[in-house]
This record gives sequence, structure tokens and C-alpha cells, in this order.
Amino acid sequence: MELNVYTDKKTVALEFSKFLAKIIKERDKVHIALSGGSTPKIVFDVLASSFKDKIDWAKVHFYWGDERCVPPTGAESNYRMTVAHLLSKIELPETNIHRIKGENDPNEEALRYSKLLDEKLPHVDGIPQFDLVILGMGDDGHTASIFPHEIQLWDSDMNCEVAIHPDSGQRRVTITGKIINHAKTVALLVTGAGKSEKVRIITQRESGYEAYPASLVNPSSNKLVWFLDEDAASEIS
Repeated sequence: MELNVYTDKKTVALEFSKFLAKIIKERDKVHIALSGGSTPKIVFDVLASSFKDKIDWAKVHFYWGDERCVPPTGAESNYRMTVAHLLSKIELPETNIHRIKGENDPNEEALRYSKLLDEKLPHVDGIPQFDLVILGMGDDGHTASIFPHEIQLWDSDMNCEVAIHPDSGQRRVTITGKIINHAKTVALLVTGAGKSEKVRIITQRESGYEAYPASLVNPSSNKLVWFLDEDAASEIS
């Protein structure tokens, strides 16, 4: 585990963008699972403004780690947010965009996207492998769309599962621990004071840390990199 702490969200976004650009530069073809949320939105803005012409986007294939079961035009769609803040502003072939179809039946879409990952990603030890999985973490310690009350989804044999938000009951399609922990690199982007307690419990392996899905992020490559702002890291030394 590598912990990087920066002054604020914008600095987190800039430093992560540099990290991402380096990964892309080093490879001929790059498969990346994107995250939704406020911090990735800032990252996408930085990439679109400062890295638009510094990255060879044609060799990048974008996927999503999770998606709300809403239409792609819906206000809650992770895909829509990514289009608005990044995809509409860079030169990326349409064939390199592999979205989760939130408008489909959730169970059917989880199966379809599982098959898509099997078909599009290179396999290592029989499992599809991303070059990079980008994750966030909620105040409740969830990551992707695997929440504490459904933590068993992490260990699913499937590439994707249907998750249910604990409060709204909204269904989401999410990749599972099988895929996340098989990635070459996993990056956890966590900002804000509301995350500080869970960051401390998880990174310091305090009592009860296993109850939080984010604690299960442990790629077999041993390449787990946290990008934190000072607020999120305020309770760790």
C-alpha cells in the first residue's frame, strides 16, 4: 500500500492525472476502469484541460467500475458525468468507450458486462485484467458499488454483480473483488473530512476494519496507491 497525501482536492486531481498519464505512456494499449463521484469529476476536468494533448488517447479503452441503473442521459449516470467532463473534450475513438448500460435490466446487464470484460480485456490466470482500476470510497467505507450490507458481493465468482444502495434501494451494476484485485494497479482517490475516520480504520487495520468493502482492496500485484487530501488523511500520522 502506498499512501500519497496532498493539500487539497485539486492537487490530488493533478497528481493523479500525472500518474495516469505515465501509465498510459508506458503501454501500447491501456484498459482503465473509471469511477464516478466528486473527486473523479475534478480529475476529468484536469485531464481535459491540462492533459488533452499530452496523452495518446487512441490507445486508451475506458470502462466503468460501477454504474447506477439509470439512462445514460440521467442526472445520476456516471457515464453522463464522464462524457460531460472528459470524453466530449478529448480525441477518443467511440469504439474505445465501453459503458455499462444502466437503462437495461440490471441482472441482464451485469451478465452482458461480465461477458464484455471477458471479451475485451486480456486474461491473466484465466481472469480479465485491467491495467488500472480507479476507485473512490464513500463515507460508509463502500467502494465501487459494493456496500457494507452486501459485502459478500466482493467475493462473487462473477465479474459483475447487481448491488442495491442501502438507503435509496437504487440498483447498480458493479465489478467485483475478483476483477478489482486482479488489476495491474488499483488507485483509491479519497478526499474530504467525512472520509477521515474510515481512512484511518482501514489503513491502520483497526478493529472492525474488515466490515468495510474498501478494506478488501488488495491487488495481487501489490500495486495499491491511495491519493488522499489532507482532510481525508487528517486522522492518520
